[in-house]
Amino acid sequence: MNTPLSLALDARRVRAITIDLDDTLWPIWPTIERAEGVLAAWLTAHAPATAAKWADPVALREVRNQMHLTRPDLAHDLSALRRESIRLVLTQSGDDPALAETAFDVFFAERQRVELFEDALPALEWMAKRYPVVALSNGNADVHRVGLGRHFHAAFSAREFGVGKPDARIFHAAADAAGVRADEVLHVGDDIDLDMVGALGAGMQGAWVNRGGLAWSHATLRPHVTVVDLMALCRELG
Repeated sequence: MNTPLSLALDARRVRAITIDLDDTLWPIWPTIERAEGVLAAWLTAHAPATAAKWADPVALREVRNQMHLTRPDLAHDLSALRRESIRLVLTQSGDDPALAETAFDVFFAERQRVELFEDALPALEWMAKRYPVVALSNGNADVHRVGLGRHFHAAFSAREFGVGKPDARIFHAAADAAGVRADEVLHVGDDIDLDMVGALGAGMQGAWVNRGGLAWSHATLRPHVTVVDLMALCRELG
């Protein structure tokens, strides 16, 4: 596995943990693909013109991605981007755009049905017994709806907070919620730019969860520790 040299993790300094959700606690794309399938079935039953015109989930996903360009005011809110993309294709297909609200609710409910990585739950249980753990996500998963709320001291999403990672403000808000300084937080996540560069820029230590054996791509910054899964991180924290 091609991993970077890591800074030395100072476990003694860690008084709280912030942790990413998608692709850190569960794989996101199987969840999204299943939710898109449920949405497509709902559209077939309730908006057949839209279902016929946008039968390919990839095409509908591309509309959602294009919303980043047409609605930059919603860039931090993946729920709103998805809802408005549904509203757009309903309108273009001649179906009632008011159906977008219910259609999104159907998608969103399925999006909360995640399948955890095998190490995620035991690691969360271990961490929560020792530290305040704060969820920190740019996505729209709800830790309570996915059944993990009891392990979290608090949860921050870009949608609710107004800005997302790598903006230092959301990291600092999470540290405040845990009642510690930023330099007393270990942030855990899989994304090099959003999680690691963001956390390091906010003054935190960073633990890169590199499940796929990826190469580190940042030229100047590196994480304090790189692990293949969350139980390996627990062993590092000891």
